[in-house]
Amino acid sequence: MAAGSGSGFEEAVGADPAIAGVSPDRRIGYATSRPATEAAARRAAFPDEKAFTKTKGEPLAGRQWDMRMIGADRAHAKAPGTRQVLVGVIDTGVDGKHPDIAPNFNRELSRNFVTDKPKDEYGETLDGPCEASGCKDAVDVDDDGHGTHVASTIASPLNGLGIAGVAPGVQIVNLRAGQDSGFFFLKPSLDALTYAGDIGVDVVNMSYFVDPWLFNCANNKSDTRKQQLEQQAIITGMQRALDYARQRGVTLVSALGNGSTDLGHPQVDKQSPGYPKGDEKERQVDNSCINVPAESNGVISVSALGPSGRKAVYSDYGNEQTDLSAPGGDVLDGQGTQATRSILAAAPEHVLRAAGRIDAKGEPKGADVVKDCTGGTCSYYQYLEGTSMASPHAAGVAAIIVSRFGKPGKGGLDLAPATVEQLLYKTATQRACPTPRQYVYKIFGQTETHACEGAPSDNGFYGHGIVDAWKAATVEP
Repeated sequence: MAAGSGSGFEEAVGADPAIAGVSPDRRIGYATSRPATEAAARRAAFPDEKAFTKTKGEPLAGRQWDMRMIGADRAHAKAPGTRQVLVGVIDTGVDGKHPDIAPNFNRELSRNFVTDKPKDEYGETLDGPCEASGCKDAVDVDDDGHGTHVASTIASPLNGLGIAGVAPGVQIVNLRAGQDSGFFFLKPSLDALTYAGDIGVDVVNMSYFVDPWLFNCANNKSDTRKQQLEQQAIITGMQRALDYARQRGVTLVSALGNGSTDLGHPQVDKQSPGYPKGDEKERQVDNSCINVPAESNGVISVSALGPSGRKAVYSDYGNEQTDLSAPGGDVLDGQGTQATRSILAAAPEHVLRAAGRIDAKGEPKGADVVKDCTGGTCSYYQYLEGTSMASPHAAGVAAIIVSRFGKPGKGGLDLAPATVEQLLYKTATQRACPTPRQYVYKIFGQTETHACEGAPSDNGFYGHGIVDAWKAATVEP
């Protein structure tokens, strides 16, 4: 790490041939999720869906169409996962005290790699007032809710409360790299990956992209030298950290992104640099520019599906980029909009209160939030949609595979990431591109067309297929 100031510092350091790139130590990422309430805002309110599939299992299992889609409900009895398997959640934090997460939360190994920043460089509110001494939240705190939702989808336990995750028997390790505001520094991301490799984490879920650049281009002519160096630092630095973790047995799973973009044929980037706010510019991009970590080497990237099994309208795609697909929710996948077409998972009560999603008595204000008080213990759940919600389904299936085939090693069990990847692809349910391949989405009276390329065994919408927990629980090596 180098320290300095002045507008020419990055350029001066970057002139050294030994330096791969230069990135300021500031927040540079934003979690890729979409609150189910976005569609509600456009229609004033969600219709309240009362009818849910009656099924055995946890009290809210009937609402988990996602688990039925991938056979996780059946896999729970066969292969729920073992506590010897550690799944790292690199995100905004995890509410380790949530009743439907606490039994599987490993507080001892969890780490917070970020310090909250109340305001940004321009004095605008960023994370808001600090809740902890030194602006360093405890390892069981999530003031955003994104990481808690992800962790719940992976491993909410079979405890008679709320829901169950894909692998309800494994342990969750909070590897916090995101600010309360949902943005990420480069250094905490690198620290989280390095730490995951050092302590024997088996799988990490990365439901975020490294901002401020939606597309990182090494030498885009429309960027200043300083901006080029920053993007080079992101590309190279993250790749080195990802390689470090993978070489130490960490299977890397990432959300693909929510830009409705064919990542194999990007043309224009209007969102970068996304921080500080107002610095965005329009620039031409091509396939040499990448989304990090989704397009980094060694990463399994996951597109999102709606309840009908179609690729969600918001989900990025691409024949080279999509490795697997999984349920991520799509409120528009059907007539009208319904929150229940999104993914239900645990939510921190204080976050819901702050967002105005529950009232003073603790009752939900809309269909996007669910309260469960089975057995006298009350906990909250929220419907969210996004590739952020798809990725943890794949991470959970990977955890099942490690639980079944891993050998004793550092941290518990060990299974080579290449083997996990092979078994994920082997057990995925192949799905062909739609016919016609130019799939037309209808969105509030307008249309949007996405082109699917590739064969049933590997295509831009579904990758090698839809992850399948039941097949992972029963496949022979």
